[in-house]
Amino acid sequence: MEYRQLGASGLRVPVLSFGTGTFGGSGPLFGAWGTSDVDEARRLIDICLEAGVNLFDTADVYSDGASERVLGEAIKGRRDQVLISTKTGLPTGDGPGDWGVSRSRLIRSVEDALERLHTDHIDLLQLHAFDASTPAEELLATLDTLVSAGKVRYTGVSNYPGWALMKAQAVAERDARPRFVAHQVYYSLIGRAYEADLMPLAADQNIGALVWSPLGWGRLTGRIRRDAPIPAGSRLHDTAVFAPPVEDEHLYRVVDALEAVAAETGKTVPQIALNWLLQRPTVSSVIIGARNEDQLRQNLGAVGWTLTPEQVALLDAASDVLPAYPHTPYRQQAGFVRLNPPLV
Repeated sequence: MEYRQLGASGLRVPVLSFGTGTFGGSGPLFGAWGTSDVDEARRLIDICLEAGVNLFDTADVYSDGASERVLGEAIKGRRDQVLISTKTGLPTGDGPGDWGVSRSRLIRSVEDALERLHTDHIDLLQLHAFDASTPAEELLATLDTLVSAGKVRYTGVSNYPGWALMKAQAVAERDARPRFVAHQVYYSLIGRAYEADLMPLAADQNIGALVWSPLGWGRLTGRIRRDAPIPAGSRLHDTAVFAPPVEDEHLYRVVDALEAVAAETGKTVPQIALNWLLQRPTVSSVIIGARNEDQLRQNLGAVGWTLTPEQVALLDAASDVLPAYPHTPYRQQAGFVRLNPPLV
């Protein structure tokens, strides 16, 4: 397993990490993802550790905290072998204090997560979404308190707009607070919007990307093709309303390219999609998920080999879309794409 520095930190993380949204799954979304109990979770963690995958990602909203509880039980006796990443900030109830990252909510959320995880510290705490109602100064001061208390080792964000992340970094620099070292983002061959603003920001500020849903919400598993739409029984039928949107023709064009590379390499479609991400700038780790051992072992096969420049170019061309203004003119000037007719 290859390990990379997580942004501007001393923390080294595996290029593949494991997402535990399938642990203790319940409800229309997480129940469709998976329902691994403690014994099943323990076996999946065994396989991950054998392969060198020691970073496990969860969140307080995953099945109302059940994911954290199952993960905590499954790693008992080997906490020193694993890194735990969890997220908070999304609503966990209907009360006025049950959402966001105010000082009181954030401290309570961390204390609750520590209890569910049966641990005294969180290796990486990420803010699950941007909370415009909490001043950056309050947020960063609270995170500083949690880090100083030893309850949190490193901090990051997830699904943040670029301006809000840059503002937080500037406030942290001004006030001598710990800076964010990670950004958990949606990024895949059928969802490359990360590249427009957030990737350049990450490169400039040395923020490591942790990629969620690298297979495009299950669309790049190899089961969906131009001549085989979403099969019956697919979880996409139940979770499509939550999924990042993608046009059918764009999906099929990307899958056509993936299948062409699969024929050349003998690798599977998802392995190729994951390997492509591992070669992208700023990516520290790609979060894989699995409902069973077979899925996990297949995803682990995405490392230990590299796509050729020609194969990368084929996948780049098939998955490329023109970004929204104002990024298109910059790409045109830089020669990345040719526009016909040109912008005036």
